[in-house]
Amino acid sequence: MPSQKNIYFASDQHLGIPSHAKSLEREKKFIQWLDIVKQDAEAIFLLGDLFDFWFEYKKVVPKGFVRVLGKLGEIKDSGIPIHFFVGNHDLWMHDYFEKELNIPVYHSHKEFIFGNKSFLIGHGDGLGPGDKGYKRMKKIFTNPFSKWLFRWLHPDLGVRLAQYMSTKNKLISGQEDIKFLGEENEWLVQYAKRKLKTKHYDYFLFGHRHLPMEIKVGENSTYINTGDWITYFTYAVFDGKKLKLVKF
Repeated sequence: MPSQKNIYFASDQHLGIPSHAKSLEREKKFIQWLDIVKQDAEAIFLLGDLFDFWFEYKKVVPKGFVRVLGKLGEIKDSGIPIHFFVGNHDLWMHDYFEKELNIPVYHSHKEFIFGNKSFLIGHGDGLGPGDKGYKRMKKIFTNPFSKWLFRWLHPDLGVRLAQYMSTKNKLISGQEDIKFLGEENEWLVQYAKRKLKTKHYDYFLFGHRHLPMEIKVGENSTYINTGDWITYFTYAVFDGKKLKLVKF
């Protein structure tokens, strides 16, 4: 990494809820953050659930979010790499970001090396022990036949139905999910510890839990959760030597 450059990580903005006005307020705040970090960013990683719902029909994407989409396009066009990991709320993302914004989209966690530090990065949903109900649900949602069936719904009906399911039935993102469960019960912590048995990583970096966390999982390994942009407005920054959590 060049000196005086940082790599930034943020997740769980959930744009679109709980109302248009509240979402727009958070969207503008997130854009303020993007305008600040772009000044010294070597790269920006978005770790999923930027949107509370996203589905790409062949010729249609969800209405709204023009400010954040335009800002991401501006930053990418300026030469700063942006990486996007789908979350459980925007897992139906296909190639819109890649074609329109030239931003790569990852559908599972991925390894990166920055300087001499190794990272395992992803959204974090469906990893680790337990959470079997969601894991079964995710298999259904990511099944090509399920996506084909949903695509036949008119967007007005399909988007409204999905938004209802997301906000009312939570799809595994509610108040209970932002409580610290204790290190022994945090399933992403357990996942990180299990991965270390077969391969070393300096940092495990995930979102999804909506709770900013920094927990040692090995002698030289740390798990960090980036929190969210609903309650905490936190993000992670790597300066080439150390990864830390910061509140905006």
